[in-house]
Amino acid sequence: MHKPLLAAALPLLAALAPTLAAAAPASEPKPLAPLEIVGQAPVADWSAIAPADLLVMDLAPDAAGKPRRVVIQLLPAPFSQGWIGNIRTLAAARWWDGTSINRVQDNYVVQWGDADGEDAAKAKALPQGLLVVPQDQYTAKAAPEGWANAQRDAYAAGTGVVLGWPVSYAPGGVAPVHCYGTVGVGRNMPPDTGTGAELYAVIGHAPRQLDRNIAVVGRVIEGIEHLSSLPRGTGDLGFYKTAAERTPIRAIRLGTDVPDLPRYQYLSTESASFARYADARANRRDPFYIRPAGGADICNIPVPVRRVP
Repeated sequence: MHKPLLAAALPLLAALAPTLAAAAPASEPKPLAPLEIVGQAPVADWSAIAPADLLVMDLAPDAAGKPRRVVIQLLPAPFSQGWIGNIRTLAAARWWDGTSINRVQDNYVVQWGDADGEDAAKAKALPQGLLVVPQDQYTAKAAPEGWANAQRDAYAAGTGVVLGWPVSYAPGGVAPVHCYGTVGVGRNMPPDTGTGAELYAVIGHAPRQLDRNIAVVGRVIEGIEHLSSLPRGTGDLGFYKTAAERTPIRAIRLGTDVPDLPRYQYLSTESASFARYADARANRRDPFYIRPAGGADICNIPVPVRRVP
């Protein structure tokens, strides 16, 4: 009884198929994860990092004899230029050659420079011409154009990214912030602000309480694992107690003086790709996540950096 009815219906269903397909709602595209957005960003959305804006630190090889290189991108104007000028002078003078990593404090910082820097009789002489930078230079008086992707914040009136860098704003101006991989200038008690000879890199949870209290000069863009994996210091605040514990620094050079250095790019923070990436970091919609957070700490929106393909 049913077979003739089914046979009669088949031509009708075939005739209706195009209409039914047109009426069916199109399937929603799968939301992209942040790294997928970065991977699909067009070449035009990437900005070159000039070799002159890179600081390259070569540590002594590890126990297996493998080289350890850390690449740091220096901040652009108007941020921290007095200290960065000093850093360029120190690198040109090869002042860091033969110094060491002297402090590794868990969930905080790795610090390097002259291990005898506090002893006037033993301290390594600094090159001439280093500036004494006032502490009001921790903050830029106004943000340059290109401010984007503002986020709520517990440490300032707000945060955002500008010229490829995470910053905070508050009465008095705009300042770069301390995130994982941030590089800053070690100093003594105020009003001392440090010369730039003593540097540190953040290897733990973002110590945002340091913002506007110490000079931020850059960020590690490659090789952070060579710092974060070092043995923790055995003394107070993670300082090493003996010279044998320290990791020797073979050389620190500006990128223009390193012939084998790859070229690097960052995802322009003024690009449409970065806007989509930042939104995806704040509101994860890819299948792993159940509920979007609805926002993100500025340090949880790291600016993507890559070697030039």
